[in-house]
Amino acid sequence: MEKRVRKSAIPQEIIDLGQRIAKIIKDKKLKTRDVAHDADMDVENLRKYIKGRQEMKVSTLLKIAAALKTLPGDLLNGLNDDKNNKQ
Repeated sequence: MEKRVRKSAIPQEIIDLGQRIAKIIKDKKLKTRDVAHDADMDVENLRKYIKGRQEMKVSTLLKIAAALKTLPGDLLNGLNDDKNNKQ
């Protein structure tokens, strides 16, 4: 079976979002599997989001934010500041 190839690159903001989620998990001393469970999702999918390999739907972002006990806006705030500063 041939490995699927993405049609377009993952935007940097998505990668940054994943890193932000990973940092919150680490800072709160949580386990990825527990966050995935609380967000009612598969741990492998959460890991794909954290590693920036897959984009998520807004509904998934809301579930992850709830599982982290944070506001969705806190996950998104400032994600494209660097991009805007470069333009």
